[in-house]
Amino acid sequence: MYHSHIFVFLGLNVIERDISISYKSGIKIQSVPSINQIKKEFNLSDITYFAKAGVETIIEDDVTKRFSAEELPSWNLLSRTNYGYHYISLRLTIIWGLGFLVRYFVLFPFSGIGFKSIIIYDIVMINYLMISHTFKRDLNQYVMLMCFRILARACSAIVTFHNSENKAKNGICVANHTSPIDVIMLSCDNCYAMIGQSQGGLLGVLQRAMARATSHIWFERSEVKDRILVTNRLREHVDDLDKLPILIFPEGTCINNTSVMMFKKGSFEVGTTIFPVAIKYDNRFGDAFWNSSKQGMIQHLLNIMTSWAVVCDVWYLPPMNKLEGEDAIEFANRVKREIAAKGGLVDLEWDGQLKRTKAKESWKEKPQEEYSKMLKVD
Repeated sequence: MYHSHIFVFLGLNVIERDISISYKSGIKIQSVPSINQIKKEFNLSDITYFAKAGVETIIEDDVTKRFSAEELPSWNLLSRTNYGYHYISLRLTIIWGLGFLVRYFVLFPFSGIGFKSIIIYDIVMINYLMISHTFKRDLNQYVMLMCFRILARACSAIVTFHNSENKAKNGICVANHTSPIDVIMLSCDNCYAMIGQSQGGLLGVLQRAMARATSHIWFERSEVKDRILVTNRLREHVDDLDKLPILIFPEGTCINNTSVMMFKKGSFEVGTTIFPVAIKYDNRFGDAFWNSSKQGMIQHLLNIMTSWAVVCDVWYLPPMNKLEGEDAIEFANRVKREIAAKGGLVDLEWDGQLKRTKAKESWKEKPQEEYSKMLKVD
């Protein structure tokens, strides 16, 4: 018989599983190196193992908890918790009230001023200056660094960069994704070309202004699903060594900075050097995670600007290239493992789009196949 244990640590339920079921790896039994070593007759009691694994997943699974803010072991005097208001003591209430005044009436006004600097940069500083292309590019990079550093100050950001010798000069830079402010944090130390879907409104004005200043890649809605077109546009960009490195978040969605989920293979099919970057936030001073299913962009930025600080570490990993005989998916998984190990994050095989979509029926086939191998066939 196999058993599972539930531990209570800092108020969090953590299940130590002896049997785990995965769509990619099938059935894993901790005490057995390979299920091929097990051959047994079918017993009706076998279903209890699958039922137990299902109950464990209901209590705590590896996916859905990555899409909600990580609970802190102690309160950091911010009002955003999952438990609502709980009166503890008058002293603590007074301290929280003083902190509220500091965050909303001292830090927040300065943050608003800082965020306006990016608009000044896009519309005035670079786009309409009649200067040579080379000087405009150099001036653009200088002003980009300056403005993103002002934006970082607006977020009360404290960013520590490690191994700067591995910083991307061209090619593709990939990183784990927690929040839209990841771009601000990374752009404090290096200039990047952005890639994304063309937008309307104010965001569209900013996109067009950025495109006039330097080379960015914006796709129309009808082009986003054209994989060949996207790959060709990426390849054309990276082949020009004078253009900035492209910054891509291959997870395709924001994860709560406890793990790294499946990387989309598109950026790994280009055939260029990949520069991995690991980002790890310290949520004791403020939670950088954007839960897009519960918060709009404005509310998220408001939470960031009224936090105590945004503290994060950024590690530049050595550049990586596709190995001989390695396909794009294997290359993406290898890069993901390196990022997770460096940032102290959990490496998960699951697709981050499970935040919005249901699991595929085909994912049930692998565990079923593994179980069938365990049965003796006469």
